[in-house]
Amino acid sequence: MNRTTLSLIAGVTALAAITGVAALTTPDASGTNTAKAAAELPVERSSLVCPAPSTSDLAETTYTSFTPVTKGTGSDGKAELRSGAQESAGEADAKGKKADAANKTDKAEKAVLTGKEPGTPVTEDVSGSDSPALIGTADGKFAPGWTVQETTEVVAGTGRGLQGVNCTAPDTEFWFPGASTAVDRTDYVHLTNPDDSAAVVDIELYGKDGALETAVGEGITVQPHSGEPILLSTLTSEKQENVTVHVNVRSGRVGASVQALDDKLGGDWLAASADPAGSLVVPGIPKDAKAVRLVAFTPGDADADLKVRLASPSGEITPAGNETLHVKAGMTSAVDLGDVMRGEAGSLVLTPTDRAVPVVAAVRVVRGEGAKQETAFIPASRPVGTRATVADNKAKGTTLSLTAPFRSAEVNVTASAGSDGGTAVSKTYTIKSGTTQDVEVPVPSGLKGTYALTVETVSGGPVYGGRTLAVTAEGVPGFTVQTLPDDRGMVAVPEADEDLSVLQK
Repeated sequence: MNRTTLSLIAGVTALAAITGVAALTTPDASGTNTAKAAAELPVERSSLVCPAPSTSDLAETTYTSFTPVTKGTGSDGKAELRSGAQESAGEADAKGKKADAANKTDKAEKAVLTGKEPGTPVTEDVSGSDSPALIGTADGKFAPGWTVQETTEVVAGTGRGLQGVNCTAPDTEFWFPGASTAVDRTDYVHLTNPDDSAAVVDIELYGKDGALETAVGEGITVQPHSGEPILLSTLTSEKQENVTVHVNVRSGRVGASVQALDDKLGGDWLAASADPAGSLVVPGIPKDAKAVRLVAFTPGDADADLKVRLASPSGEITPAGNETLHVKAGMTSAVDLGDVMRGEAGSLVLTPTDRAVPVVAAVRVVRGEGAKQETAFIPASRPVGTRATVADNKAKGTTLSLTAPFRSAEVNVTASAGSDGGTAVSKTYTIKSGTTQDVEVPVPSGLKGTYALTVETVSGGPVYGGRTLAVTAEGVPGFTVQTLPDDRGMVAVPEADEDLSVLQK
């Protein structure tokens, strides 16, 4: 047996060991392929990072961790959120490096948040401006669909109101249409590195006329197990109302989110848009929105022309005077849709007028009147897919908005047990094609604390979702909106019969 054959066998053996169920097959003599269909199995490990919540001493932040119950998982596992300092201390000790007394103290500290059981949320409250970025891992039964919500209430100052963000999975590229370098905005890009080695990141800014000149946006180093907030106004001297931020990771990986704070209109987190695509859906715009601004950007070298439609409870309508949007290549385009909701729930559906050109998009939403206005951002989202979850829902002030822009669909919505008590409950809904519905949210019986909402597609076309949390404080209608993309808690693993005879040929 030659060296090539031995190498191939070694590779096959390693592949089978990694997947646990996979092996090679070859077509039989009749030419019929005997390979079995890929099996959908739960992921065994998930990673999330949460940005530092606020620089305000008045900030009150709640972290909520939740994993939906998933069939096929084992009985073991854990989910933990720790500060970057704790992670670093733990790594140093694990490698046998000399750690000083402070590091030893950090390592001895408990995790900021630890999951209890799938199906039950766990919460932790922190106050003030010194809360660091958090790094989280979940494995075993806690890994599939693990989600963490960071919700912060700030009663006064720049960005006052309700700010919410889903902690993000580390990645290598992010697009944020809807940021700003205007004089009344203070926008930060938060970069969090969960790994043992430094990450190197480039930040590019694009305004209405193309790329903005940046002085220090290239080669930003994010140290291991740490978070780095980058103020946009330190990257460029240009003041522009609508900016698209591109985060590109040269080496390593990071989690990224934009914190957009306004002097007068409150603020919120701007999550990354779905990957560039020819058609996009921005779901869950609140029905009482007073102003809606659509911001879009195309990263390629071709202009994009988009049809703009609003999927309402009664069907698709065209915003008067804004039937289409022309997006020039490499330039940020924005259009104010005004009071387009008119008291009805809705989602924006963007499709090409002719040929498809990949774009990214988000909307800025304003609620309230006069000096009592508040702002939130909604990015274009991936569909719910198999399953999506959003945490930190309360008995009052929670709205779940679902849209089926292309075909009717049936979905199942489960309200989990409460963090402090209550029994889970489920309900099935039918969403008609081209419509958006604010569904009657099921609430756990005997609810105490907060709960999670899990949406599963039963049949039909793709469904997109948005969840609004609303809390009015001192007359300011604080709110935040999170989308519900597929949690990617299941992975396709090929099933096959072992047949190494092909390696002898």
